[in-house]
Amino acid sequence: MSSLPRQIAEYAATLPEGAPICPGSLLHLGNRAAVDQALSRLARRGQLMRIFRGVYVRPVVTRFGILAPSVEKVVAALAALWGETIVPCTGAAANVLGLTTQVPVRLVYLTSGPSRTLRLQALVIQLRHAPRWQLVAPGRPAGLAVRAMAWLGRTEAARGLDVIARRLSPADLAELAEARPILPSWIATPVSNLLARG
Repeated sequence: MSSLPRQIAEYAATLPEGAPICPGSLLHLGNRAAVDQALSRLARRGQLMRIFRGVYVRPVVTRFGILAPSVEKVVAALAALWGETIVPCTGAAANVLGLTTQVPVRLVYLTSGPSRTLRLQALVIQLRHAPRWQLVAPGRPAGLAVRAMAWLGRTEAARGLDVIARRLSPADLAELAEARPILPSWIATPVSNLLARG
């Protein structure tokens, strides 16, 4: 292996699982054209995985063979890299909160950034641009509650909130209350009614 691909492979080995590797972060090793060529070569050899234009990750070596890194870790690292909020889709939130037993067939995440398609070996991950209210409280139960109600839709959101509320702590309910100003009325009104009941 020539010097530059080897240096990039050694650098990649120091990164945590799912950390993105981008040409711009490697320019201290060589010029852009050489770095792009080295990354392509490493991807062809299976030492890196190209998940999006100009974004690579290191595969994980296990006793079962070479696997893709955790989707959750990749998505979290990309959110940090791109400065975006990225959360599981509304159907996934409904599943976590017990509103449905169906597991989404496709991997879909909502993002504050542009819609994109990522490829992680055979997995296709859709990032879909979503309105700000669907991205509230990322990684917390209050945010899951909002996204689950979005999945239920206008006619079922109020009834679903009664089920969801049993799984929320007082702190979660307080965070949900704080989000009301940016929520659509068909979610904000049931939240207000729930809090008024006490």
